[in-house]
Amino acid sequence: MARVAGVDIPRNKRIVIALTYIFGIGQTTSERVLTEAGVSFDVRVKDMTEEELNKIRTIVDGVKVEGDLRKDIRLDIKRLLDIRCYRGSRHRANLPVRVK
Repeated sequence: MARVAGVDIPRNKRIVIALTYIFGIGQTTSERVLTEAGVSFDVRVKDMTEEELNKIRTIVDGVKVEGDLRKDIRLDIKRLLDIRCYRGSRHRANLPVRVK
């Protein structure tokens, strides 16, 4: 398995799908990263060269993913709880925050 941003991505999947296994990278971000790196969307992870993987790793390092993103989300929720706003009270009660 190849490691990108501290996550083992599956070898048998196409790279555009495999990158979405990283928390914070969806389909759109995955496509943007691959376009910037100059890598085809259809190539499988197991068929990629180490040079291509290194390009992808460098670009993903510039995107907020995994631990940093989780920490920011946690701090945002804590801030809402601290200022005692409506959204914070919904988080505290484990209810839907954006009620329709």
